[in-house]
Amino acid sequence: MKKYFIQKSPFVVPTIDGKIIKEHHGKVATNNSEISIAHMMAPPKWSEPFQTPEFDEYTFIISGKKQFIIDGETVILEAGQSIKIEKNTRVQYSNPFDEPCEYIAICNPAFDFEKVNRE
Repeated sequence: MKKYFIQKSPFVVPTIDGKIIKEHHGKVATNNSEISIAHMMAPPKWSEPFQTPEFDEYTFIISGKKQFIIDGETVILEAGQSIKIEKNTRVQYSNPFDEPCEYIAICNPAFDFEKVNRE
């Protein structure tokens, strides 16, 4: 029995805002509620509503820039930078810039739409 799993077919999360979400590991893709790993592409001028997730979220920027409003403070990350946002923190994610933003998001425990608490 193999002690590893290679993800070749991530779950593509349906969206209506132009954002591309490919969950490689997590609740939907691999029935893993402990952690989720997703490859994301946020289009220019994209944003989400404020939310207060019940999980820690780590973000690593591959290309472009991403804006975070965290408890009222605006933080902008660029390619090669990363951030950890602790659970139960009010945050808004956006890409108000002219270029797409490609990034990896890791949630611990795994992303759960019922625990993201969007406003």
